[in-house]
Amino acid sequence: MLLVLVLLVAGGCVAVVAGISNEVSKTVEVEYEVTGNARDVTIAYSVWNDDGVSSRSETVETLPWRKVVKTKGFMKGGSLLISLSGSGGTATCSVTVDQGDPKTSTASGPSAAATCSGF
Repeated sequence: MLLVLVLLVAGGCVAVVAGISNEVSKTVEVEYEVTGNARDVTIAYSVWNDDGVSSRSETVETLPWRKVVKTKGFMKGGSLLISLSGSGGTATCSVTVDQGDPKTSTASGPSAAATCSGF
């Protein structure tokens, strides 16, 4: 009986290690997108992984805007922040990971902001 218990525990440990190993080597595609009628939108996006955080920021005169990045590692994620200029308008940010369900948020009005995160 003890031998069976030891084998079950060992098998469970092997499964956990294999799952972690698979997650560490898995590459995911992160698609950032901003749509709407706002002009002069400041877009800041980041992606993080085991190597650290990579962040970029740019201001776009007109929308839509789209960027795709790939990342891998056990710790994966990122964020997308949009800030509208004083002229207002409406803009929606969207983040999709591996063609899954998008995380979205909308900013509307002068100097409004929205964040898409938690993925």
